[in-house]
Amino acid sequence: MAEYQHRPGFMPEKGPGGPSTSQILAVITLFPVGGILLVLSGLTLAGTLIGLTVATPLFVIFSPILVPAALVLGLAVTGFLTSGAFGITALSSLSWIVNYFRKAGGGVTEQMEHAKSRVQEGAWHLGQKAKEAGHGIQSKSQEASRT
Repeated sequence: MAEYQHRPGFMPEKGPGGPSTSQILAVITLFPVGGILLVLSGLTLAGTLIGLTVATPLFVIFSPILVPAALVLGLAVTGFLTSGAFGITALSSLSWIVNYFRKAGGGVTEQMEHAKSRVQEGAWHLGQKAKEAGHGIQSKSQEASRT
């Protein structure tokens, strides 16, 4: 006889010990589960075929109603999906534009800081003018009350 040669991709043969206890238990438990699932898939296939056989004449009879209804339903679903896709595209585009301008450089933030300081200066000057106007009105009212 030829000696045993190990080929890549194949399990080497076990010695005289045979399969382990865990392998035997796995086969014993999984074999019935696999059989039950195979029977259930066969029953599902048979039920589907019987249902299709029974429903085919109904589909033919009601096809003037079902075909337009299916078309309208399909177009409505397509419209909603397209609308959602356009919305997501718009939001992602706006998000990209905002991130682009944020990363575009410190120029935008420097401009914002400059504008902020100008507004603060304007508010301070406005406050000063209001104080001066208040003092002017107060002094005029005091003069008017003296005379």
